[in-house]
Amino acid sequence: MLSDGQDSVALRQALDGSVIATHTSVLAGKSVLLAAGRQIEAALALIELDGLARRIVVLPPDVKPQQLPAIIRDASVDAIVCSDPDSYAGFGIPVFSVGLEPRETDAVRSSERATEWLMLTSGTTGDPKLAVHSIAGLTGAIPAFDPQAPRPVWATFYDIRRYGGLQIFLRAMVCGGSLILSQPGEAVADHLQRLVRSGVTHVSGTPTHWRRVLMTKAETGFAPDYVRLSGEIADQAVLDGLKAAFPKASIGHAYASTEAGVGFDVNDGREGFPASYLEAPRNGVEMRVVDGCLHLRSSRRASSYAGRPDLVLADEQGWVDTGDMVDCRDGRCHFIGRRSGVINVGGLKVHPEEIETVINRHDAVRQSKVKPRKSPIIGSIVVAEVVLRDGSENTEQIRRTIIELCAAQLPPHKVPAVVNIVSAIEMTAGGKVSRQHA
Repeated sequence: MLSDGQDSVALRQALDGSVIATHTSVLAGKSVLLAAGRQIEAALALIELDGLARRIVVLPPDVKPQQLPAIIRDASVDAIVCSDPDSYAGFGIPVFSVGLEPRETDAVRSSERATEWLMLTSGTTGDPKLAVHSIAGLTGAIPAFDPQAPRPVWATFYDIRRYGGLQIFLRAMVCGGSLILSQPGEAVADHLQRLVRSGVTHVSGTPTHWRRVLMTKAETGFAPDYVRLSGEIADQAVLDGLKAAFPKASIGHAYASTEAGVGFDVNDGREGFPASYLEAPRNGVEMRVVDGCLHLRSSRRASSYAGRPDLVLADEQGWVDTGDMVDCRDGRCHFIGRRSGVINVGGLKVHPEEIETVINRHDAVRQSKVKPRKSPIIGSIVVAEVVLRDGSENTEQIRRTIIELCAAQLPPHKVPAVVNIVSAIEMTAGGKVSRQHA
C-alpha cells in the first residue's frame, strides 16, 4: 500500500493497471522524463515504467525550469510523463499525463529490459548531473524478503524522487511492506500524527529532519521500531536525542551518495564509523581514505553521468571519490565535512560540520549551522547560528558557554567569532542544512 494522506493505492492495483494516460506500449524503449507533481503519482509511474522504458529520468520537484533543456539533452529524452502537460508542451517531445485514475494497460513489462534509472545529484548548481543507475545496483543493499517476517510500514521524510527517498520506496516494494509518503509543506506535528495513525514502524530521514522531530512536542505517541539517519553527518547529540526519545527503537545511521550508492550503516549508537570498516569489504562494499577523503567501490555505484563523457564518476579501478572528509583516530573514523564546503580563515581550512558537531554537544542547543562571513583582513570569519531547546533562558550566557566549549575542543581559528541565536535553520528541499552563502 502507498499512501500520502490524500490517497491510498494498493500495489496490486499499480501492477495490474496503468496511471499513464496512453497506450503505454508507445513508451517501450523510450527515454522518459518523469515529472509527476505528487510522490504517489511518481511511485506508481516508476513501477509501471521499469522494464518498459529504456531509461527513466527521475525529476525532483524543485528543479528549475532553466535546467530542463540540459536534462532533456543529456538524457536524450524522447517522451515526457507528467502531471501538467501544458508546462512541458514547448519542448517538441511527446507528452503524456499521469494521474491516479486506474486504466487498463496494453504494456508488457519485461524483466529482460534493463531500464536505466537516472537520478539528479544533490547540491547541483548550474546544469545538473544525471547519475545512471541500474535497478540491480539500486536494490543491491536491500535484504532478501522474509515471507515469515512481519510486513513493515515504512515512512520517510525524504521525497522519493531523490536518492535517499528512492531507497526507502524500493525497500518497501521489495519487502512487501507499505509506504507512507511525506507531503510538501506539511507541519512536522501533523506529519507525525499521520504516521502514528498509519501504524508506521520504520522511518528514515536526514539528521536535520530528525532534529525537527525532536523540536516538536508532537512526538508523543510516535514510537517507531526502526529509526535511520542518512544524508548528513549524524553527530552524537542527535543520536543521543533520538535514543532518549525512542528508547525501544533500533537507531542507526547510514552512508550513501547518489554516485557511490549505498555504502554502509552504523548501529552501535556512536557517531562516525569503526576504522575496521576500511580493512576488508563489508556487504560487497570496499572503503578507503585517500588524502583524508572517503572513497567507495561496489557494484551499487552509478555507471556514469548521462550525456557527459567529460565528467569522471569513478576512476579506472571503479573507486568513487565521495568528497566527504574523515578523520580517523583511536579506532574510529569521524566525518568532518565536505571538501567543497571548506571555509578559508586566514589561509587555514575550517569544515563547518566539525564545529557544528561540537556546538551541538551543548546542553541548551538543538541544532546549529556554521557559515563564513567575509573579512577584509583574514578572508572569512566563522559565524554560528544556533537553535536552542525549548525553555532555554539567559541567551547571553549560552553564547559565552558555546564559545568556551568550542575553545576547549577546537584550535583558535575554528572557534566562532559570532554566535547568533535563531528560531530556525533553513533546510534544502532534500532535507539537509542549506549551505548556500552569498
